[in-house]
Amino acid sequence: MKGERLEWVDVARGVGIIAVVIAHIWTRGGVRDALYSFHMPLFFLLSGYLTRPRPAGKFAWAQVEGQMRPYFAFLLLLIAADQLIEPLKGNRPIFHQWPHDLMPILLGGSWLRGPYTIFWFVPCLMFGRIAFNALLVRWPDPLDRRWGVAAAISLIAAYALGWATDISPLGLLTVPMAFFLLWTGAAWRRIGGNRWMMAPLLLLSACGLLSLFPTLNMKAGDYGWPILSIASAIATSLILFRLSPVVPKIWKGPLVLLGQASLVIMYLHVALIHYLTPYLPKVWLLPVALLVPLACWQLIRKSPFARRIFL
Repeated sequence: MKGERLEWVDVARGVGIIAVVIAHIWTRGGVRDALYSFHMPLFFLLSGYLTRPRPAGKFAWAQVEGQMRPYFAFLLLLIAADQLIEPLKGNRPIFHQWPHDLMPILLGGSWLRGPYTIFWFVPCLMFGRIAFNALLVRWPDPLDRRWGVAAAISLIAAYALGWATDISPLGLLTVPMAFFLLWTGAAWRRIGGNRWMMAPLLLLSACGLLSLFPTLNMKAGDYGWPILSIASAIATSLILFRLSPVVPKIWKGPLVLLGQASLVIMYLHVALIHYLTPYLPKVWLLPVALLVPLACWQLIRKSPFARRIFL
């Protein structure tokens, strides 16, 4: 049962990371809007679904040590690569004013653009998980009434901050919405999916996928129409969770592999798209942006030293 559960989780992650890569290649139009309507919330919901309460202090330290080490390792690797690649193209590197550029690098989040634009996600998820776990230790049942109050406060804070600013050091702007999605994922695990829920979920999902609701840009704190757009993202993600265990075997293997490598793909795919866009058509960028990070993940796994730094 444990192996089966983990397999569907990796399938869901695989679908999510493919959606992320496609949305960063086709940056305009209906495909982009459909994928932006759910692709980032899916990862937060999945993380919440899998969360168990753990001692708050130990968990917080494990998160900071375990997530920020590969975060800075990949960030420094890409900054070093940019120092070599951009001069070869006749351009200045993105960060070229030292030591002045150290501050935006450390601030991360909305200060990181271009090949680094996705780096808001991991610190945001980390801080959201730390806050969520701290309350989960006190209130282990996500269906406790007190969780309803906490979730409502986090949702209101998410919209208020999103309307007030798009400045986001280390992705902190999005943490209130991440907290809400983590709770939603944990609550869904307790509720389970009954058949009667599928009709409203399908309706909400269709409204997002067909752009009837404004789409999301979580990094900038833009959550579309209040409640409706995020509800559509949740609906699409939950439907994918429901379908993941029954994916045909011919697709399951590749999706599981991509799901296992999803974090490395998350870190590296934007840089590949950024540097190769002038030279490759979009239809070729997709396999390159998926398969090159997948190969890197395989190589990292084989080296204990690299695994310690990057995974």
